[in-house]
Amino acid sequence: MEIFLWIIAICVIIAVGVVIVDSNRFVVREYTVTSDKLERDHDFIYISDLHCKSYGKNNCKLLKAVDGISAEAILLGGDMVTSKAGKEIDTPANFVAELCHRKPVYYSEGNHEQKIKLFTERFGDMYERYIKKLNDIPIKILDNEKVVLDDIDLYALSIPRIYYERKQKLNLKSEDVKRLLGEPDGERFSLLLAHNPEYFKGYAEWKPDLVLSGHNHGGIATLPFVGGLISPRFKLFPHYDGGLFEEYGSKMILGRGIGSHTIPFRFLNPGELIVIHLKKTLK
Repeated sequence: MEIFLWIIAICVIIAVGVVIVDSNRFVVREYTVTSDKLERDHDFIYISDLHCKSYGKNNCKLLKAVDGISAEAILLGGDMVTSKAGKEIDTPANFVAELCHRKPVYYSEGNHEQKIKLFTERFGDMYERYIKKLNDIPIKILDNEKVVLDDIDLYALSIPRIYYERKQKLNLKSEDVKRLLGEPDGERFSLLLAHNPEYFKGYAEWKPDLVLSGHNHGGIATLPFVGGLISPRFKLFPHYDGGLFEEYGSKMILGRGIGSHTIPFRFLNPGELIVIHLKKTLK
């Protein structure tokens, strides 16, 4: 019995150590997607779910990693802030500003930006102050719109708040996406920023070539041979935890995020900075 208790104690100590380490480190993961719709190769950095996290003073470690990556632009997938009354906004605003000094930045907001924008009675002028800081830098904030990046059509989808509610069980259809974004040009490569991966099938029916998503934080903890443990809706073992997925010919790169909030730890699931290589193939 004593040996068993020692084993349990050692396992707990190891687990706590892993949580401390993984909650304060990040890795760089690279994905390659090919398409004959591309006229040339492209490289992008993708970051989501910072949640006011700072790796070193003024996010110096994260910025150093960005500086070491050759990319033409940085794509932000939302939830750079945390929707908590009184939460500071300088960390994410300053980090985004530093990114803009390095490369073009395209920012699609997540549910936390949406929340502080909608519920001013709870969060006051938090969103207004945040956006005011971003207005002083050369950034493109996208809200249900498209920008053309050479041979790529970049879309940013902002779905209604109800699709994030924990007690709601809604389906998002291609018609819903079409109503918000219009119809994609099937002859051009379409890249969709869509924060919530739960509705990937609906996105895929809309026929984008690639979806970039986040929100689920890799399931908070990764269990060996199982995957992510829990989603923001408190759903156990979510199918969409992190990695590359495919539906109806569309691919989704699901980032595990770079920070945390409600459940403020990570286990076998460090923060993630993503590099995306888009490669041209012959028709």
